[in-house]
Amino acid sequence: MSEFEHHLDKYAELIVKVGVNVQQGQEVFITGAVDNATLVRLVASNAYAAGASNVHVDWTDDSLSRLKYEKAADDIFTRYPEWETAKRNSFVERGAAFISIVSSSPDLLKGIDSGRISNFQKASGQGLKEFRRAIQADKVSWTVVAAASKQWAAKVFPEAGEEAVELLWKAIFDSVRLHAEDPVKAWEEHNATLHTKGEILNKNRFKKLHYTAPGTDLTIELPENHIWVAAGSTNVSNVPFMANMPTEEVFTVPLKTGVNGYVSSTKPLSYGGNIIDRFKLTFENGRIVKVEAEEGQEILQQLVDIDEGSHYLGEVALVPHESPISQSNILFYNTLFDENASNHLAIGSGYAFNIEGGKNMSPEELEASGVNASITHNDFMIGSAEMDIDGILSDGTVVPVFRKGNWAI
Repeated sequence: MSEFEHHLDKYAELIVKVGVNVQQGQEVFITGAVDNATLVRLVASNAYAAGASNVHVDWTDDSLSRLKYEKAADDIFTRYPEWETAKRNSFVERGAAFISIVSSSPDLLKGIDSGRISNFQKASGQGLKEFRRAIQADKVSWTVVAAASKQWAAKVFPEAGEEAVELLWKAIFDSVRLHAEDPVKAWEEHNATLHTKGEILNKNRFKKLHYTAPGTDLTIELPENHIWVAAGSTNVSNVPFMANMPTEEVFTVPLKTGVNGYVSSTKPLSYGGNIIDRFKLTFENGRIVKVEAEEGQEILQQLVDIDEGSHYLGEVALVPHESPISQSNILFYNTLFDENASNHLAIGSGYAFNIEGGKNMSPEELEASGVNASITHNDFMIGSAEMDIDGILSDGTVVPVFRKGNWAI
């Protein structure tokens, strides 16, 4: 076994043991690209070794995806197959663990009719509404991880030539602490550190957060019963799992109608196979009222217009500028990584577990608590070394939370 093969197997083991924490007799649902079949097979092998009763793989292929957007009939993009909806929902009902391995090129759908992309985002969002609701309430264990691909690697390391894929794999392995003496223990310690920050924020019970930076002056009100959490969570059976690997964030939900001001992006957003960059959003009473972008304006507007809920925010996440991914100085053009190098927000739905008792609330109860509902959820990066964030208590007291991009509490 080569050194790379050894690392890949360790990575697969980490995904199974820390990412979704597969239990005896549990089913596993993997989504992965055919170009990364070796990793998918290793994940499946490790899942069976951990006691999985069945491993189902949903294969993807970027070339076929691109071909479909180029050649398929227009109406194909306006509906989502009922059997796809039923398949995922049935795995949720049986308590399966879901593993999503992302590797697509950020430019996969560059030049494709944006209307087709928008229509499919709406159709898939509607078709997977119940599935995503289960995910966002932690009904099941789930994780999102990454694998290198030639097209993605070429975007991240354009001058590296044939070495680009190797460099991207190294960056992925470094980001998930794979080279620690005991990666599983390293993740346990990292999770504890993030949860400590969450506990500090929860004790403060901030009413609002005020963000200031070049191009940003934004106030975000928080629901009275909000909860700050890290990516480490537990499912309905109280089994711990890690929703994102890597992760460096502590996050909560904003009050849907409590966002005012403007905010500017600090990293590109990869969405719908396109890049959106150098953009600015303006809010009034929670709603996005103005969208500006130097690159991807039309795509960004379509994202905001997916449904009524996509005009509001669903997540507030804090990530220090000194995080390992930020300090690597690598722009990944992939939200899984770039959001863990920067403070970020999310357009669309909020997570039920960010509200006290939210995991057991109905959609109507969550809405009454101020949690936004939408068929989409898309993070975008706003942090930098120039960002300050103040926490405002209910009595008006101002507490420094971030100074120059890093923790002040």
